[in-house]
Amino acid sequence: MEKRKVLFISQEMHPYLPTDNPIANISRSLPQQVMEQGYEIRNFMPRFGCINERRHQLHEVIRLSGMNLVINDMDQPLIIKVASIPSARTQVYFIDNEEYFKRKYTLEDKEGSCFEDNDERAVFFARGVFETVKKLGWAPDLIHCHGWMTSLVGVYLKNLYQNEPVFQNTKVVQSLYASDAFSEPLRESFPEKVRMEDMTEETFKPKDTSYVSVLKESLKYADAIVIGAEPLDTEIQKHIDQMSIPTAVINPEEDIVGPVLDLYEQLIEDSVLAD
Repeated sequence: MEKRKVLFISQEMHPYLPTDNPIANISRSLPQQVMEQGYEIRNFMPRFGCINERRHQLHEVIRLSGMNLVINDMDQPLIIKVASIPSARTQVYFIDNEEYFKRKYTLEDKEGSCFEDNDERAVFFARGVFETVKKLGWAPDLIHCHGWMTSLVGVYLKNLYQNEPVFQNTKVVQSLYASDAFSEPLRESFPEKVRMEDMTEETFKPKDTSYVSVLKESLKYADAIVIGAEPLDTEIQKHIDQMSIPTAVINPEEDIVGPVLDLYEQLIEDSVLAD
């Protein structure tokens, strides 16, 4: 039987960022464990400027680079780089752009303030992943997202890429982390920047541009949710409790791959039955 395919998209991952938090740790360990269980995987993350390209041996993939994405009416070049994690026997693809990812910090400056253009960076990152996977011709059964910066993946999958052959049967799993919230609202124009081509206002219409509102709006496109052991924001947890989609709870101190694989198999089985 052909291997099932899982596309992991994360805003951060060890060992490329010097952070010690659940997103970076789980984004590093979970894909490897899933691969060891017989799945085929791909990993994507932003190429933040603080990533040491020489140390981690990043190099540009010329055949995948060279596209331009229009973000807020501006052409932005899409550059794809790749590196290997030898101990995990896997590669990580990096979405790069001089305007959005050259600076030496991730989502906040050295004073701890959110970058004003995080809204556009999230749009560029999500669309960059889709366009790259299309070029690869690699059809994932599942996309597993980690971090708020990946929250637009489900929005675009269900509204912009749903007719692309490589994404026709793809399901979205969104992992939520209590430590992930951004403290300052995104710019008011964010929803307008998200909507592309034939996407109507109703496809992405958060109450406001706060973390809670953006996440709640994007979750309507998720097919399943994974929650860490830490308690989520009360409003988000209440929202999830009202959703009738598969949900798994994991504890990083215990087995994380078991509950996640059960969730994957449920989604894949439901997809087969639907066909």
